[in-house]
Amino acid sequence: MGYCTPVCSLVRGRTVGGSSDCGKNTNQVGGTANALPVLKPATSAITSSARSSFHSTPYHLTKRGPEIGNQLDFALAQIFSIDTVLHTYRHWTVAIMTRDIKELAKEWLELDQDKSTNDEIFDLLAHGKTEELEQRLRHRIAFGTAGLRGPMQAGFACMNSLTVIQASQGLAAYLLKTEHDVKKRGVVIGRDARYNSEKFAKLTAAAFVAKGIKVWWYETPSHTPLVPFGVRELGAVAGVMITASHNPARDNGYKVYWSNGCQIIPPHDSGIAAAIEENLKPVTWDTSVVDDGDLLVEGSLDLVRDQYYRAILCAAQPEDSNITMSPDLRFVYTPMHGVGLRAMTQCVAKLGMSSQMVVVEAQAHPDPDFPTVKFPNPEEKGALDLAIETADHSSIRLILASDPDADRLAVAEKVDDRWHIFTGNQLGVLLGSYLVDRYPSSQPREKLAMLASTVSSRMLAALAKKEGFKFTETLTGFKWLGNVARDLTAEGFDVVFAFEEALGYMIPQTVHDKDSISAAAIFLTATSQWSAQGLTPYGKLQQLYEYLGYFEDANTYLISPSPAVTTSVFTAIRALGSPYPSTIGPRKIVRWRDLTLGYDSKSEDHVPDLPVDVTSQMITCELDDGAVFTVRGSGTEPKIKLYIECQGRSSEDAKKGANEILGSLLGEWFKPEETGLTLA
Repeated sequence: MGYCTPVCSLVRGRTVGGSSDCGKNTNQVGGTANALPVLKPATSAITSSARSSFHSTPYHLTKRGPEIGNQLDFALAQIFSIDTVLHTYRHWTVAIMTRDIKELAKEWLELDQDKSTNDEIFDLLAHGKTEELEQRLRHRIAFGTAGLRGPMQAGFACMNSLTVIQASQGLAAYLLKTEHDVKKRGVVIGRDARYNSEKFAKLTAAAFVAKGIKVWWYETPSHTPLVPFGVRELGAVAGVMITASHNPARDNGYKVYWSNGCQIIPPHDSGIAAAIEENLKPVTWDTSVVDDGDLLVEGSLDLVRDQYYRAILCAAQPEDSNITMSPDLRFVYTPMHGVGLRAMTQCVAKLGMSSQMVVVEAQAHPDPDFPTVKFPNPEEKGALDLAIETADHSSIRLILASDPDADRLAVAEKVDDRWHIFTGNQLGVLLGSYLVDRYPSSQPREKLAMLASTVSSRMLAALAKKEGFKFTETLTGFKWLGNVARDLTAEGFDVVFAFEEALGYMIPQTVHDKDSISAAAIFLTATSQWSAQGLTPYGKLQQLYEYLGYFEDANTYLISPSPAVTTSVFTAIRALGSPYPSTIGPRKIVRWRDLTLGYDSKSEDHVPDLPVDVTSQMITCELDDGAVFTVRGSGTEPKIKLYIECQGRSSEDAKKGANEILGSLLGEWFKPEETGLTLA
């Protein structure tokens, strides 16, 4: 395939390209000008709703700019086969889009004053790397409910100084438009210890100061939960945390919290994204407002840190609880090359356990290269190897681990001669059960509330049914868990806990987001209390299984070649039955909830009980034997995630059922050998 993309411009005194075709509107694919692949419908019938979706797409494209890719994928895949969509995306879109790449490059070079990233784009232009320029410049890095996250390199599609400034200017403009006393209340800004985090944080601060907005500045790298805590403690209008959490070393991110201390949810995400588009030209690159001091920048770590640890202690050991920590409880802790050590050290000091913690020295201090792990994610296989080695050497039977920004918590316990690494679901129900057990008998149990996301275990819901407290399910992510928890509090409920299976645990008394430090404080207190009953965490878990039944999962994911393939696969799944497939393997589907199309077989009007999002794929099924599974497209990675949970009379029985469902899903729905999906 060949295509002509002449580049001839003078940018910042440098001439790029010299083609004699400069100025011609040329678009050649396969040697033929304007010869684009012809789209032909798949052999299967095209439904009227599919045609409607396709023909309505231009409207969506004009009204919902940031969602253009997903809307187009959805519309195309409703009508055309996987092969056709793949062919179209590989040839047709590239042919159309490469015509003006030189203009995007020129815009970048004019806007970007960071020499390193400016030179990156210039070099790509000089060497005619059109495909690479397309990947980096054609689409803007999406601002969603998680803010920004991506690789640190030049281009509008990546994390770099320019896109951070643009995001900050857009956020500042949106806050000034929608909130009150913004300049006085200010914005909390924190960062982790990744490459460029300090630079990005300072550029963020400079953008807010340029708008006359006060900045509450965290002077040193801090763990993520300290930002939402600071937002509430200082009465700030918003918070920004520069972090990519447990992503690979090359990534960074820009996480936004609203004035309620929660991650942003719609419509704020789309409102901020629109404001970014209206504020693309940098107002300032001057970070001296932080370095040299400015009346609008106030160092604030000391203003919030002590209050944070007091809040943790109150959550772990409420007044009049008479809790005594076991002096025999020893554990190994690893911050996994991140920023968690200082916070965990302060936490255990508050609990009176400083001498009982052994740190994995090779992973103790921040290192943006994460040299001892393949991925700095405690969920990944092998991530706890050094911690296990340290524990074995010290004859310790308990391990706690944080991810690099210390908002996720992993736990492992040595059971007999093997290490059991608790799943997020198992740790979630352990924490929940402890908080139920200690809930004051003088308080009405029906006002106690806990939450979990829809992809997490139903075991906490089973506990709620047995114990008589309120359980609420939310969409995936702590943006929903935190905001829904605040709604429940406003309704008069006492919300004490929320969790998600991906090692995230929220203690609302401290912060309305996942927090490994406050979760660790609760877990260590619980472990100490269980030890007085002759139980370890693993022993307590077995006790809960006896009480509630055995719950086992078979969670995994498939890597998808493209968003178009993901959408086509889900479209094919929906076409397996009308109005939805009735079986999966030998099991009957007794409830079908589709949060993409907005259909729920359980409700009388078939309207789902959770928010619908046409730009993301998500289907949940409940089966006749009590099993449940959710399949969804990831919003941040090229993955289709599968969450499968089965109940049984034994662990083996439940695990066998979960694996059978996984096999049925792969064989009947996802068909990797046909679709090009790759099983993890």
